[in-house]
Amino acid sequence: MGISLKPEYLKRYKDIALLLFKYGNSDLVQNAGLEETLLSEEPRIVKEGQPKPEELANDLEALGPTFIKLGQLLSTRPDFLPTPYLVGLSRLQDNCEPFSFKDVESIIVSELGVRFSKAFSEFSTEPIAAASIGQIHRAKMRDGREVAVKVQRPGIREIVLQDLDILSEIADFYDKHTEAGKRYEFAGILDEFRKSLLAELDYRKEAQNLQTLKDNMSEFSLIVVPEPINDYSSSKVLTMDFIDGKKITSISKLNQLEIDGSALAEEVFKAYLKQILVDGFFHADPHPGNVLLTKDNRVALIDLGMVARLTPRLQQKLLQLILAISEGRADAVANLAIEIGEPKDNFDQKKFRKEITELVQGHLGKNMKEMDFGVVILGVTSAAGESFIRLPVELTMLGKTLLNLDQVGRTLDPDFNPNDSVQRNAARIMNQRMLKSISPGHFYTNVLETKDFLEFLPGRFNKILDLVATNKLKVKVDSIDESMLVDAFQKVANRITLGLVLAALIMSASNLMKIPSPFTILGYPGLAIIFYILAATCGFGLVIHIALYDQKAQKYCK
Repeated sequence: MGISLKPEYLKRYKDIALLLFKYGNSDLVQNAGLEETLLSEEPRIVKEGQPKPEELANDLEALGPTFIKLGQLLSTRPDFLPTPYLVGLSRLQDNCEPFSFKDVESIIVSELGVRFSKAFSEFSTEPIAAASIGQIHRAKMRDGREVAVKVQRPGIREIVLQDLDILSEIADFYDKHTEAGKRYEFAGILDEFRKSLLAELDYRKEAQNLQTLKDNMSEFSLIVVPEPINDYSSSKVLTMDFIDGKKITSISKLNQLEIDGSALAEEVFKAYLKQILVDGFFHADPHPGNVLLTKDNRVALIDLGMVARLTPRLQQKLLQLILAISEGRADAVANLAIEIGEPKDNFDQKKFRKEITELVQGHLGKNMKEMDFGVVILGVTSAAGESFIRLPVELTMLGKTLLNLDQVGRTLDPDFNPNDSVQRNAARIMNQRMLKSISPGHFYTNVLETKDFLEFLPGRFNKILDLVATNKLKVKVDSIDESMLVDAFQKVANRITLGLVLAALIMSASNLMKIPSPFTILGYPGLAIIFYILAATCGFGLVIHIALYDQKAQKYCK
């Protein structure tokens, strides 16, 4: 029943066994076959009372970079740990002793394939920051450009891969032999953690993330993102613009009088709403250390090792979820969480809805300025875990992001109201999403899909008519009213007819585009443009009708 111990990992197994034993998993240690390994070197170990939350952060820090990152992940999972431990882990520091400048120089020369003096005119031998995965040095390029150079710690990849291998075995054991493992599926969570951590070890991906975020934030004049210098970057070296600023949390009362905190807080919140709900790509670790106030009183976003990407469908659901939270609609929050997640066979819907109602109503009882969207979303993930519904990991990352964002906003402006900001920016977000959906690429994709629909429609109708003629057409009905079934068929027929009309309008407009006409709109044949607008209007109307009414009908049927 125990874990198959690999001899080369015995020291690491012992460290993890000590950690599990200390935090209440002594039975698991024994069942996993780790007790003998633990007691062979620590025969007198005893558990003396419940360890303090701060100790967990210290213990994880002592185990090295993989466990520091694991602790940062656990700090976002209220479904795993009690609140005091989440608070303790949220203060987990990713600061380490710097490695030697000799190693720094060797790595840069090896990775960039250029002599040190040829690449930089100045290079600080002392790092400005040293973390578990790498450290950052300030430098100046030959053309005078001031840069920050991030260099990966020697041998860190091998250490991380070894730890992930060990954690994978333990996660599999948890899933097979514990109730918590069957509920949370730790192996799947570890797979996501593995992807995130390995991506963080490849600085080329962080350079891409920086460039993507910089392009997406170009419309925000008060937001700064450092630009990567790709010719001087590799998987282990990242060179980017140096941002001269200080942590948001170090702003003094005097500094707050010199800046327009309200405008900055609003700009940051708007920028993140766009990242999450329009771009589908957001900076997932905006803790105060990664958000700086520059000398020219702008906000800089740095360290893009951790980002999240959202599908268009998930973006739409998250927009609805945020609006539902801001308006205190508990039923809508529960419905959306169920739609986003994957309920298991033993999903307790009644318990889940009760907890969501208490969560949302509890925050409604506060002053709206005190509403923490991050706390509510993390509370939703916690309730989901307890009720056996699996939510996507992106929702947890969003909760942690918004939690940090609330802190940043209130540091800049103590009177900042995130709820009001959501309400103010909802219309703008909707407009941006709509404009994105009618881009030329999206439009032509719809035209091609319509073409395929028209091409295969006659054959599908023939099959249906053949089944009807031979009396082989079968309709599976599960406890539904006949009148509702007839209405449903009529709705389908009406929509097929409307779809054919819209397709005909689009095809006609496409043909008319080739015919010169004195009547033009924006330089194109006017009649064709009118047909396009008419088809688009009807299409949007149909989509809105489906979204608003079909969903309600479905819930009514249930």
